[in-house]
Amino acid sequence: MAKAELTQVVTPKCQKLADQLNFELVDVCLDKESAGKYLRIYIDRPEGISLDDCERYHRAIQPQIEAYDYDFLEVSSPGVDRPLKKDRDFERAIGSEVEVKLFKAMDGQKIITGILTDFDAADMVITVGETEVRIPRKAAAIVRPVVDMEGVETVDLSE
Repeated sequence: MAKAELTQVVTPKCQKLADQLNFELVDVCLDKESAGKYLRIYIDRPEGISLDDCERYHRAIQPQIEAYDYDFLEVSSPGVDRPLKKDRDFERAIGSEVEVKLFKAMDGQKIITGILTDFDAADMVITVGETEVRIPRKAAAIVRPVVDMEGVETVDLSE
């Protein structure tokens, strides 16, 4: 599947179905791995996505896209550490701690962690301690929220 086909044909079909089901289409990507080509569709909604939601979406989208070149179709939630890609993702994360992994080091650092305080189309502003750091969005390989796992109960599966 060519990138143009993915963005101009498959993604609009995925978006239309997500809108019909009141889901947010987070991302559609085609990943080549040793086992084959994985078409991965990430959906979400404010209260979260259940396994049943993923299955319902999978069953509805699969017949619409089966003519396209991929080997495996996966539909899932983007997870709690969902990367910030779109403006709405950055808006939701204002005031939260984020981790920015850069393509190239800035001031000797390739990973910057701090509070996202502002952003625009070109840049994001991260507060690290007392310092504000302006980072071009195109310089970031990935921006993710920092997930605080302290206080989360663990389940002992060894029994």
